[in-house]
Amino acid sequence: MRYDFIAIPDAEIPQAVEPAFQHVVTIYASEANKTVSVWRAVPDDLLDFKPHEKTNPIRTILVHQLLSERRFFAQFVGTEEPSVEELLPPGEKPVVQAYLDKYIWLVKQRLPQLAKGAAAWWLESRPFFGGLRRERIWVFWRRVLHSCHHRTQVQTWLRLAGQHVPAIYGPSGDVKWDEADPTYSLEAAKRGGK
Repeated sequence: MRYDFIAIPDAEIPQAVEPAFQHVVTIYASEANKTVSVWRAVPDDLLDFKPHEKTNPIRTILVHQLLSERRFFAQFVGTEEPSVEELLPPGEKPVVQAYLDKYIWLVKQRLPQLAKGAAAWWLESRPFFGGLRRERIWVFWRRVLHSCHHRTQVQTWLRLAGQHVPAIYGPSGDVKWDEADPTYSLEAAKRGGK
């Protein structure tokens, strides 16, 4: 998959001290790049859009992403994080780029910390919500999934607002799929072999 913009290129992804955990560092950077591509698709004038009275506007989702990811990493994963006062862009109604700058800044601070994690660090028991304890690696993946959920919310709000939806793991509905692709249909899958 080729993306129009990559916030964190492969050359900037640090090497894990234990190769078995390189996938953690690489996937965190990759998922952050996907989040950035979705956020970049939001026009500034749609930041306060919400498709239903019971949903949060896009701006609230971006704020929640910054705050909740910091909490997960600081409290549960145990990385060094900036103070809460540094997390959000200044002003009453910042533009999309201001949220993007903060998000990319935070991700770039976390990557070297994750890369330093040896097996004992990743497998250490950590506190989690409700008095639970889970391995750090479990908490990390839970955070990645939580971030994907919020990215999908923004993607859905974009679609409902009639905006272009960027590709994430493959083409969005805005791109015509190759009908010969074995993941396009059952007929294509049968023709595609195995």
